[in-house]
Order: sequence, then structure tokens, then C-alpha cells
Amino acid sequence: MSTNVAVIGASMTQFGQREAWIQGLLAEAGAVCLDDAGVAPDAVEHLYVSNMASGEFEGQTGVPNALAHDLDCLPAYTQRVDQTSSSGGAGMYAAWQSVASGASEMTLLVGGEKMTHRSTGEATDVIASLTHPVEYKHGVTLPSFAGLTARRYLDRYDAPRESLGKVAVKNHRNGVDNPHAQFQKEVDLETVLESPIVADPLRLYDFCPITDGSAALMFCPESVAKEYTDEYALVSGVGGATDTHVVHERAEPTVMGGVVESGKEAYEMSGYGPEDIDVAELHDMFTILEFLQMEGLEFAEQGAAWETVEDGKTERDGELPINTSGGLKSKGHPLGASGVAQGYEIYKQVLGEAGPRQVDADVGLACNVGGFGNCVITTILEAGA
Repeated sequence: MSTNVAVIGASMTQFGQREAWIQGLLAEAGAVCLDDAGVAPDAVEHLYVSNMASGEFEGQTGVPNALAHDLDCLPAYTQRVDQTSSSGGAGMYAAWQSVASGASEMTLLVGGEKMTHRSTGEATDVIASLTHPVEYKHGVTLPSFAGLTARRYLDRYDAPRESLGKVAVKNHRNGVDNPHAQFQKEVDLETVLESPIVADPLRLYDFCPITDGSAALMFCPESVAKEYTDEYALVSGVGGATDTHVVHERAEPTVMGGVVESGKEAYEMSGYGPEDIDVAELHDMFTILEFLQMEGLEFAEQGAAWETVEDGKTERDGELPINTSGGLKSKGHPLGASGVAQGYEIYKQVLGEAGPRQVDADVGLACNVGGFGNCVITTILEAGA
């Protein structure tokens, strides 16, 4: 598609335990994004809502229609985008498509989820429903997949258990400087390694929390962006891919095919390679996923991501800062909002507006993973001219 797609506004609410329900969370992010972009509500032609399970979590459906009413965006076309825990990334893909195709000149994407009112067991069961029925009927959950994969990775590549812990330490350290993060506190390696076992060898601090929150992005053609602002980001590459739904059918469980393929598409579209990426937001629902995405996106050789972490290359002052936002681990993981919030962080980084989290970045990448690599969207943003 020939149209250059720009992002001209972004917002992110406080992540954590919120009193607001899904409709309020979405409206909060949407209103701030409209204001940030300087766009009148009635200028929005398409309104996408990234959300995995508002019906399952709180019995609320029809959220895009209600949001258009709440934001006074009528008569905008509305659509809910559900791609499990990668719903936010899928929403970015859909918003990009709507503008790149010429169907819309102003597209608002809002992602959100309300989860904390449910118990951990109830929330885990909702999330586990995305697994294949063959796996689900045996009680398999995403944490169990993570534990099994982490054990194989550590054994196969002779990686120290401490390397996974250092991912959690790094991301919590980054989250301290994110005012929207659910956890704004550092943790030390000893605390991570001595926390309760959840799915051996992974412990409590290897997992992201259950979270409420929302985030939003405004998309339009670059020609329109210049009418609103001199500072904007461009969607230079985007790719999506699907891996086997049954995880044990994969040839190698430590390789996420969806990450590999979506990354290839995004690199090819953008003309950039992994060596050109200045900052990345990866889907660290579990610490092991940061390793697998680093390798799938060619930031590290297969089986060598742990060495990259040990060498400090993914720290904020390293060669490739990863999860400057704090990642899902510290920032939180409100399912439908997470991929949009990744986009928010990369947008802020390439525009030089990330405050104390700021790194030297002109090109950034976000990788949003659904399930245990079942579906993946990779997006590359760069600073506009």
C-alpha cells in the first residue's frame, strides 16, 4: 500500500487495580488521545477497540459502539479487535490497514481490559480458554507452558537460572520511571530467585500481574499528520503471523514461529533489519518470552539471548534497550491494552518524549504475542520527517 501511515497522538492510563470498569477505562484513554492529537471527535472515521474478554470478565459487550457514543465520535465505523493477549497489536495492524487502504483518514485505536475484580483463578481460567481444547481439558495453562519451555531452554542452552531473573530485575528497574506502571519499584535478583514457585523453574517474579488499564493511538495518512503537527511517528513496518494452536505440535518449542514470521514481514516492509532497531518492547508475560522473542527477531542468535542479557546489552544504557516501559512484568498486562501500550512507549521513544526512560532512538519495534506464541504482531515505528 502506498499511503504512509502516521501516528499523531497517544495516551496511556494508570495500569493496576482500577475502580473504573471497561467502558470508563476505554473512554479515559480515548479522550486523552483525542486531546493529545488535537483531533475533534467527529473527525474520527474509524474507531477500533482492542479487547480480549470484556464479556467473560464483566459481562459487557458492544464496547466499541458505546465508546463511540461516550467520546462523541458518531457516526464513526466501530469494530472490536480480539486476538487474545495480542489484541492490542492486532488493533495496531487493523488501524494501519484502515488508513493505508484509504478507507479512513482518521482512525482511533483504544485498547483496554478490566481484570482485577476477578480472582487469580478465575482470571487464569479465562485466559487459559484460548488454548486448544485438547490442552485445555487436561488443565494446561499458559504458566505451565512457560515453565516447561523455560526448563527446556535452560537445559538445552546451558543457560543459568539467574539470567531469567535478571530480565525481571531489569524490567522492574525500568518500571520505576514509568508513572503509569502497575509496579514502580525495584526488585533484586535474590528476591526474584527466592519467590514462590509457580511453574518450575519459573517463580512468582517471572510472571506479569493481572491488571486493569487502557491505552490509545491516533492513526492518519502522513499528509494529514502534517496538518496537525510537526512531530509524528510513521508505521514503517507491520507483520502478523500464526503458529500451531497446539503447542506440542511445534518442531522446537523454544522457537516461536509467529515471532519469526511476523518479524520478517515487518523488517521487509520497513527496509530495516534487526541491527537498525534502537529500542524494543517485547511481550514479557513470562521472563522466558523475552529470550524467545529476542531470538525470533534476530536480536540474538538461537540459544544466546541469555548471554545478551548477562552482558547488559538490553539494559536502558545498553546496545539495544528492551522494555524501557517496564514491560508487562512491571507495567502490567491488561490484555487488550498491552499491545497498544507497547506502541505508546515506542511512539514516545522515537519522538524523544519518554522522560527519564528516554534512550537514543529513531526506530523502535513492538512485538505483541497472543497465547503462547499462537499469534503474533510485530510493528516498527520511526520518527517522521
